[in-house]
Amino acid sequence: MLKIFRITTVPSSFVTLLKGQPRFMQQYYDVTIISSDKEQLEKVGENEDVKIYPVELTRQITPFKDLKALWKLYRYFRKEKPDIVHTHTPKAGLIGMLAARLANIPLRLHTVAGLPLIETTGLKRQLLNFAEKFTYRCANHVYPNSKGLYEFIVKNKFCPGKKLKIIGNCSSNGIDTDHFSPAYYSTEQKKKIKNEMGISEIAFVFCFIGRLVKDKGINELVAAFSQLSTISNFQPSSKLLLVGPFENELAPLMPETNSEIQNHPDIIYKGFQTDIRPYLAISDVLVFPSYREGFPNVVMEAGAMGLPCIVTDINGCNEIIEEGVNGLIVPPKNKEQLQEKMQMLMENFVLRNQLKQNARNMILSRYEQKMLWEALLAEYRQLENGSIKVRKN
Repeated sequence: MLKIFRITTVPSSFVTLLKGQPRFMQQYYDVTIISSDKEQLEKVGENEDVKIYPVELTRQITPFKDLKALWKLYRYFRKEKPDIVHTHTPKAGLIGMLAARLANIPLRLHTVAGLPLIETTGLKRQLLNFAEKFTYRCANHVYPNSKGLYEFIVKNKFCPGKKLKIIGNCSSNGIDTDHFSPAYYSTEQKKKIKNEMGISEIAFVFCFIGRLVKDKGINELVAAFSQLSTISNFQPSSKLLLVGPFENELAPLMPETNSEIQNHPDIIYKGFQTDIRPYLAISDVLVFPSYREGFPNVVMEAGAMGLPCIVTDINGCNEIIEEGVNGLIVPPKNKEQLQEKMQMLMENFVLRNQLKQNARNMILSRYEQKMLWEALLAEYRQLENGSIKVRKN
């Protein structure tokens, strides 16, 4: 059985971005997942029923740790001789692709699911540009997970277009539409969940799920909601449900935003959750005002749960959401228009219901998970056959 090594910078990527995919591929290949944090990685390995190999990878610029990780991966690749090394996330891509190239691994694949450099300027932007180009140079094949990322890579000449390919209809993992289904939650169950969280049955719930960082538009979201909640004739009462971890060491929020989250009586902070379905089930609208994305899972997950979404006009988001069909689109970093669209969906039941009716069907027809997995499997097999022929010659 041929060997595939899948690498991410942190194990949570296998939980949030690639859940179920290693287990599926294990039916056809000998799969090993590689990431940092041995303890968390062991849990992921157990859940996915695949082998693991821990390597200390960081999301920051850490030259000495990066060199150590590069050497460790290189030695492991030389020893195990995988047929395919497939990386995800920027740091794992840079270190993993370079190690795989040095070790002469025949198939070196990298998936692009977002580019932090888009929101970076100056010397750091130049450094990140170089790192991205170098990653693609070391890879045989590069897979942007959205049309917007594909166009960005081509426009900025990060690599030749012949290396690029989009798998399926975009996305890195698709959506398990059986798992994300509104059918799991009855009216009584939703009432119980709301009651446990101190939310009245008639409250209108806006929901955000993701990392609570600047680049996700949290400053604008909290400011827009705070302003919205001051409108005296606004009924019914509204809540903002924030589900996800803070990352103060990487991208801290504005002090006033943190203060609002802690003190506003209608903002409910729930932190990181392994199962986000209950929070989507009790929400009326997902608001996702991110500055940059690859192809955001949470927007697809919300759609599969039958929620209309308000998203920003950035790649990925504007491919999943069609204005006035299954959601609304606003410019990034624009709290005024964000507030306007939030108010519009809260007040306009007819529009909200129209968007809701379309939300799930659009996800079912485009992003069903099994279709994406089968498309990736077909890509592996095609590349594998070509690689075997090359090695025989």
